[in-house]
Amino acid sequence: MQEFGKNSVTWLTVGEEHAGQRLDNFLFRCLKGVPKTHVYRILRSGEVRVNSRRAEAAYRVQAGDRLRIPPLRRPVAEPVARPPAQPRLAPRLIHADDALVVLDKPSGWAVHGGSGVSRGIIEQLRAEHPEWRFLELAHRLDRETSGVLLLARKRSALLELHRQLREGETGKHYMVLVKGRWRDAERHVKLALEKRVTPAGEKRVRVSGQGQAAHTVFRLVKRWEGFSLLDAELRTGRTHQIRVHLAHLGFPIAGDDKYGDFELNKALAKQGLKRMFLHAHRMALTHPATGEPVEFVSPLAPDLQTFLDRLDAEAL
Repeated sequence: MQEFGKNSVTWLTVGEEHAGQRLDNFLFRCLKGVPKTHVYRILRSGEVRVNSRRAEAAYRVQAGDRLRIPPLRRPVAEPVARPPAQPRLAPRLIHADDALVVLDKPSGWAVHGGSGVSRGIIEQLRAEHPEWRFLELAHRLDRETSGVLLLARKRSALLELHRQLREGETGKHYMVLVKGRWRDAERHVKLALEKRVTPAGEKRVRVSGQGQAAHTVFRLVKRWEGFSLLDAELRTGRTHQIRVHLAHLGFPIAGDDKYGDFELNKALAKQGLKRMFLHAHRMALTHPATGEPVEFVSPLAPDLQTFLDRLDAEAL
């Protein structure tokens, strides 16, 4: 990794893998440990030069651009408690090529560091594969959610994946177990969702006519006396979309500690289901480099399958 001097100017050449990135974001990635406020200050003052000229934070860097980085002083970090380690079960590689990496993410793994986690999946992969000069998450999964996770190895691939996700050109399917007996073979749910922050500072989502349009298609897979297994297809990608749509309809996800049935969750934990039953099962998309249709599948996570096997045994 490039070292930046405390007492001398550093010169840096932009590689093809970073072409098209905003200058401020490029600097944040390069200048680890330097406060963002300081990065913006050296940009405003003109101390950062691109091809010997001043440049705005919004400038899109190009391959071959030569950057002048002024002397930098990083603050001395205060000692902090060591964050909890990630679980030992590592992500399984489903697919990898020059543009796209697909992982089978286990539950309990954060996709990136922060919020009490020292290193997430993205940081681990960068450490394990230094030859991958560019690697970014194309989307995110909650720490508790398992299944298919996409990453890009080229900026062009990242932008194309973002476009497909934004415009609803991907087929994103989740397997979800809900409380109650679902009746419809297929049901389209179109309920707008609004984000809010509680007085305690917690982010929550609710159904609201003032929110953003959200569309989920639910298909019945299997049903037991008190539970139903559904395939949930996301037609839009709002925060907590599946969880909030189901809770609003009266079918909370088993194990959901934010929008679910809390008493039921306690009972389920004693029966072996110790997390939310939500699994990113299948992702269909157009390959960002070849333009060919591709599909990636993650089998139901072992802990979730074990719980379904238990429901089957009790139904006999």
